Amino acid sequence: MVKCASIYTYEIDRPEVALDEINKYISRKITLQKNTVGLIMCHPEFIATGVLKHICENLPFDVAGITTASQAVNDEAGELILTIFIITSDDVRFKTGISGNLGGDIYDHAKTAYENASQGETEPPGLVVFFTPFHVDLHSGDEYVRAWGKLLPSVPVYGTVATDDTASFEENRVIYNGDCSENSMPFVLFFGEINPRFLIATLPEDTVLSLRGKITKTKGNVIYEINDINTHKFFSDAGIPDKMATVPLMISSSGEDIDDGVSVIRELFAYTDDDAGILGGDVEEGSTISVLSFKPESIKSTLQNRIEKLNSLSDVNGAVIFSCVSRRKALLAVIEDLAELELAKDTFSNDIPFMMGYSGGEFCPVTKKDGTTKNRFHNYSAGILIL
Repeated sequence: MVKCASIYTYEIDRPEVALDEINKYISRKITLQKNTVGLIMCHPEFIATGVLKHICENLPFDVAGITTASQAVNDEAGELILTIFIITSDDVRFKTGISGNLGGDIYDHAKTAYENASQGETEPPGLVVFFTPFHVDLHSGDEYVRAWGKLLPSVPVYGTVATDDTASFEENRVIYNGDCSENSMPFVLFFGEINPRFLIATLPEDTVLSLRGKITKTKGNVIYEINDINTHKFFSDAGIPDKMATVPLMISSSGEDIDDGVSVIRELFAYTDDDAGILGGDVEEGSTISVLSFKPESIKSTLQNRIEKLNSLSDVNGAVIFSCVSRRKALLAVIEDLAELELAKDTFSNDIPFMMGYSGGEFCPVTKKDGTTKNRFHNYSAGILIL
């Protein structure tokens, strides 16, 4: 069994004051047990002022996490904020680690880092939570899913891609015990009796527009042709301008065996020099592609539905949510940039600690028809880890 607590500070300039606030929250909210770990998020300014490093160096447990655009916990929702989700237990063990600089095969990096972190363990973990930097042209999210799946078959993996509040996420960093990186992968391994559950809030299928096509040439996360037409031309002919950033696309495959109503949503980031479309995750040749509308009311209603379902579950000790930063951008367009965070704060049961932040891509398992879970990378979604 685990116990959880969410804590925060707005103190961005004075490291000692920030640490004092964090310690007061810990003493008031939770009694640390034999094993403890923290998931951490902050605005990048906390790195520049030294507050993040000072807090992490003086905590009695390891932390791993990301920078992000804005965050929420039970008490607060804001932008210039640092949050920590504490997980503690007498019978669940936490091992943390970080990869070297990411390049080449993600599996090789994950394997080396995992073997170093899991020394002394004879069984695989029951859960992996990991964090990656945001690089549109480095790796698709599915490469990480495949790497962890090859390394730890049947183990659920959950996590997110770092972001920030700049236009192109140039300040995004992953965090590991106060050190920050643009090009590595920190993670937390959960060993022992841990039984995580997962929920996904994504765009509903009733927002599909009339534009549909069949993917006729693709490789990984790059689409070269739709209906045998160059991808750029296909979308241009449909009236989707080049300057329209982050177009949401629904991908439908006849081979999909998911039973929990979670659609595969992909984000069109940019075009290559030869006018192929770069997506946030992999797509299969032969799949049907549809353009979705992106309505603020759909963002809020889908998340509220998932949190209300979470509230009805038994034995919930805490929850973590990573929501796609494109959901935030859609709300920001109607001057509601904190609306999804405020909704989460207001909807969660008071006795369930939670932490929520914005993501450049969501790693969250979905449920197959046989009841088992399947690790998957998502765009435009909010992935929820239930502990």
